[in-house]
Amino acid sequence: MTEALFRSLDSAAIASAIRKAQHSVCYAAPGIQQEPARAMAELAKRIGPELITVCLDFDERVMRMGFGDLAAVKTVRDAGIMVNSTPGLRTGLVIADHEGYIFTPTALYLEADQRPTEAPNALRLSRDQVTEALARLSPAAKAIAIALAKTDEERDRIRKQAVEVPSARVAEEAFKEVGRRLEEAPPVRFDIARQVRVFNAYLQYVELTLTGAAIQRHRLAIPASIQMLGSSKDLKGRLRTTFDLIEKGGKLSSKSLEDALNEIRRNFTPSLGKDHGRVVLKAAKPHLEKRLSTFRDELKAHQEKVEKELQGQLDESRKQIVDYFVPRVVANPPDAMRGQFLKFEEAEARVWLDGELDRVFPKAEALIQKMQLDVRYKDVTFETLNREDFLEAIKEAFSQIDWDKAYSEFRAAGEKKA
Repeated sequence: MTEALFRSLDSAAIASAIRKAQHSVCYAAPGIQQEPARAMAELAKRIGPELITVCLDFDERVMRMGFGDLAAVKTVRDAGIMVNSTPGLRTGLVIADHEGYIFTPTALYLEADQRPTEAPNALRLSRDQVTEALARLSPAAKAIAIALAKTDEERDRIRKQAVEVPSARVAEEAFKEVGRRLEEAPPVRFDIARQVRVFNAYLQYVELTLTGAAIQRHRLAIPASIQMLGSSKDLKGRLRTTFDLIEKGGKLSSKSLEDALNEIRRNFTPSLGKDHGRVVLKAAKPHLEKRLSTFRDELKAHQEKVEKELQGQLDESRKQIVDYFVPRVVANPPDAMRGQFLKFEEAEARVWLDGELDRVFPKAEALIQKMQLDVRYKDVTFETLNREDFLEAIKEAFSQIDWDKAYSEFRAAGEKKA
C-alpha cells in the first residue's frame, strides 16, 4: 500500500495489497469479491489460513446489493480461512501486515468496481490504529495483533482492549441456505441494473386509461318487430338495427373529457412508437400529476351529472322512438300487435311499443359505472433500452435533451473488466 493518507481502493487494489502481505491479513466489510478472495487463497498457502481474518455481513441481501459474491466466500472457505459474520457491517477495513485502511465498500448495484485513482474512498490508518482495530474487531484478529506485537508492554495493552464487534463463524448450514435462496431468486446482473438506472433517472413509461365514462357508446338492439316499421330523417344515424342511447355530442357524452385527456397525453406523454408505448420525463411528472388531479375533479363532476340526468336522457330517447313509430303502427299495425290487441289506435300503439322496448331498453343504474382514470407507471427495462430504435425514438420525442450524453453514461455503466 502507498503512504498517501487518502487513496482509492477497489477490489483489484485490495487484492494487490493482500498478495504483498508477509505476516497477516485482516479483512472486514459487508462482502467480498472474487479478486480479493483469490488473493487470500493464494496467501493462505504461504503464511497459513489461521493468519487471515475475514469478517462479513453474511446475508443474501448484501449480495443482492453487490457488496459481495457467494462464490468469493466459497473461495475463502475452501482455502481453510474461517469466515465470521457480523450482521449489519457496512464499513470496510483491510489490514495487510502493519498497514491498514478504512474504506467505503462499493455496491455493484450502484456503481462499477473500478475506481479512478483521483476518486479516494479510503483513509490510511496509523500503526497504533491498525493494532487497535485488530484488537477490537474479533478474537482471532486480536490474537494476531498480540502475536505481531514487538514488546510485552504492547501485548499487555492489546489484551486489555475489549472486542467491540460481535461476530460468529459462518456455519455450513447458513452457507447452504444463502446459496439456496440466491439460486431460487438470482440477483440481477449489476452492470445491467446500472445501465437501466441511467435512463430511469430521465424517463418512465405511463399508461392513462379512462373507464366507465363513455355512456354515449352504449347501444341497444331495436326489436325486429319495430325495425320493419321504417325510419326517419331526424333519427337517421341513430336508428338502424341498433340505437345510440345518448347522442354522441350531447351534454352527457364523455367526448370533452376524452379530448382533454388526449391533450394531456400529447403534452406530457409522447409516444415512442407502437412497440414502445408512451413515456413521461421524470422532471415533468409533477406537472403531469397536477393536470391529472384537475382532470379527476372534472371526471367526478361529470359522473355526478350523469347520475342525475341519465335516466331523463334515456326516457327522452325512448320517447323519440315511440313518437316516431306511433303513427306507423296505427297506419299499419304489425302482426305482433294484431295478435294481442282489439283496437289499434294511438293509445294501443304506445302500449305495444313500450312493451317491445321494455325488453331491450336499460335503466340508468344499469349503465352507470364507476368512472375513473387509471394511471400506470412502469420503469424502463434493459430489453427496452437495447432495442435498436430506442435512442432515435426518444431523440425524436424529446428533441431538446442531450440524449447522446445519457447514452454514453448508459454504455459506461455497463462496462466491466474481462
